[in-house]
Amino acid sequence: MILHERTLQLVIFVPKKSNFLKKREKTFLIITYCVMSEELQPSKKIIFSGMQPTNQLMLGNYIGALRQWVGFQDSYKGIFSVVDLHALTIRPNPALLRKQTLDFIAMYIATGIDPEKSIVFVQSHVPEHSQLTWVLNCFAQMGECSKMTQYKEKSEKFSQNVGLFTYPVLMAADILLYQTDVVPVGADQKQHLELARNLAERFNGTYSPTFVVPEPFIPEEGARIMSLQEPTKKMSKSDENPRATIFLTDTADEIRSKIKRAVTDSGTTITYDESRPAISNLLTIYSVATGRPIKEIEQEFNGVGFETFKKELGEQLVTFLKPFSERYTEIRSQKDFLNDVMATGAKNAQNIARKTLRKVYKKIGLTEIE
Repeated sequence: MILHERTLQLVIFVPKKSNFLKKREKTFLIITYCVMSEELQPSKKIIFSGMQPTNQLMLGNYIGALRQWVGFQDSYKGIFSVVDLHALTIRPNPALLRKQTLDFIAMYIATGIDPEKSIVFVQSHVPEHSQLTWVLNCFAQMGECSKMTQYKEKSEKFSQNVGLFTYPVLMAADILLYQTDVVPVGADQKQHLELARNLAERFNGTYSPTFVVPEPFIPEEGARIMSLQEPTKKMSKSDENPRATIFLTDTADEIRSKIKRAVTDSGTTITYDESRPAISNLLTIYSVATGRPIKEIEQEFNGVGFETFKKELGEQLVTFLKPFSERYTEIRSQKDFLNDVMATGAKNAQNIARKTLRKVYKKIGLTEIE
């Protein structure tokens, strides 16, 4: 729109009899054509996702989320957040929360999220998240929130605060605020996305179409990284046993040590078998680190002992994670750059969020200052 206005001024203020006018007319036509061709291009669908800044990002986060986010950047308008407000439900150490929020921003970028292509921001820097949450709380039902699996699990481990109970409503606000088309979800998040869809449809039905009803993006079945100490459980960045998890910030010696001490099953063969989750998990990690199919790895280590296999796996994993670790260390030391990323991301996110919230407030009858 700004280009249209500037072009019009060029034509109006040049004398009519000037030979220069013809040149400007040609310029006007060329610029108008460029603007129109941009408008005719279909806009990219919006994809939103985020992670809580608790502990450090680990191998499973990269395989299950970050690697996908990087791939989304060319085909979607990516909005990726560090959702620090969600972390408050477990009353984190304030200094640690601030540090880990910056750690996550740095690691997002280190693993390939480009702030020039995607919006990268911290949730609490956009107050519209909390504002929309209150509105959606007034549309959510007690039964919907109480049946959430994560609420049941976390309320047994942490104090039963109201934040844990309404956590899924804040997640719905995160999604709906940006008119999100697509949300990548794992098995443990399907309930939360369904709530977001229900709230969007309920609000739209009560007033008029306001929110995009988001669709789930369910990735093809891929590598599922399990705990190194309890291979029937998913690898988790919140695991109380630090030896169970490979963090993206682990040193080479830490990686080697954790792999060396990883549990194994009974038996001596290095083969993938669901009845032997420990060795199957290590083979999966080897496949991820090298990009090679598991069958090929099995053949390479046919007749070889666990000790030799683990030693080679440790080296392959060190090589695989080294670029992320080095890039992370470089970015994390650049405080001004991280501040610029957060400021730009918050501004761009808020430009979208403010429009949605203003529309919501108007429809529910809240008074606007004119």
